[in-house]
Amino acid sequence: MNDSKRMIDLRSDTVTRPSEGMRKAIARAPVGDDVLGDDPTVKELEARMAAMFGKEAALYVPSGTMSNTLAVLSQTRPGDEMICDKNCHIFNYEAAATAVIGGVQLNTLDGNRGVLPFDDLVAAVRPINIHHPRTSLIEVENTHNRAGGSIYPYDELERVSRFARESGLRLHMDGARLANAVVGSGISFEKYASLADSVTFCFSKGLGAPVGSILVSDAEVIERARFWRKRLGGGMRQAGILAAACLYALDNNIDRLAEDHENAGRIAKVIDSSSRAKLVFPVETNIIIFEVVDKSDSIEKVREELEAEGILTLTFGNRMRMVTHLDVSSEDTDVVVEVLSRILSQAR
Repeated sequence: MNDSKRMIDLRSDTVTRPSEGMRKAIARAPVGDDVLGDDPTVKELEARMAAMFGKEAALYVPSGTMSNTLAVLSQTRPGDEMICDKNCHIFNYEAAATAVIGGVQLNTLDGNRGVLPFDDLVAAVRPINIHHPRTSLIEVENTHNRAGGSIYPYDELERVSRFARESGLRLHMDGARLANAVVGSGISFEKYASLADSVTFCFSKGLGAPVGSILVSDAEVIERARFWRKRLGGGMRQAGILAAACLYALDNNIDRLAEDHENAGRIAKVIDSSSRAKLVFPVETNIIIFEVVDKSDSIEKVREELEAEGILTLTFGNRMRMVTHLDVSSEDTDVVVEVLSRILSQAR
């Protein structure tokens, strides 16, 4: 039994809490009115992110869902179509925002761990016809949440990017966990971003900030996105206290993501060696997704057994997701490995 006073929370990397250093950065942040364009800390964050990604401009927003929505709305017209993977975050977890707010239809492809099948992508682009929506945007996700934190292969991204530009289409990258891809692959933010017209990036997942995402793109897209942010109620006033946490996260919490990847790999080995469960996807970064082997067994039962031992996880369908993050230490992982080994070894 985990006898620590706190639960080990593997439900998501969004559950992280600001560290003492981050709280101090928040407390001393100079602020202004961001809607009026004079919050110095927000301006510093946006300038830094634009430079880091090699783009002209950036816009700080409250959430990843808003940043993705702004990216789509700022690069499409109502009645357009966006091509994406059927398991992407925009299609599954953003309340149909692009359709409801932007009137954009999604054409979903059956990707392999989030990687768009190239021949199907080419075939999905609509010919100009009065009966068809206009294909205007392609979307990729890196890393891919529902594919177990998989890193989009760079050569495949290059292929998609080249096709988009040759076809006169825009390419958006949902890079909510792009920092995990950067640390896992050794490929820089700027090199990844060079392949896309716009990129979103989240500070409140593995980087541990309490609030916020960024959209980076060319100046024209960001200008349109700023109007959309206001229309959707995303304009913030003294947002520098939030941006300060993001700046702290950039300085302190990127390289350490390698620890999360290592901890996830240790947990994955337990599952891989079990006869009761199996990994659904290879573990490349900080997300583990697995299922029970015997259909008469219950993944919900495994969740309950783990929770009884002080370990929180999420289930969806017949699968379980565990996500390592900066609030899960190596010692916590020792506990998870021991408990999970014991639970998965029990006969069912």
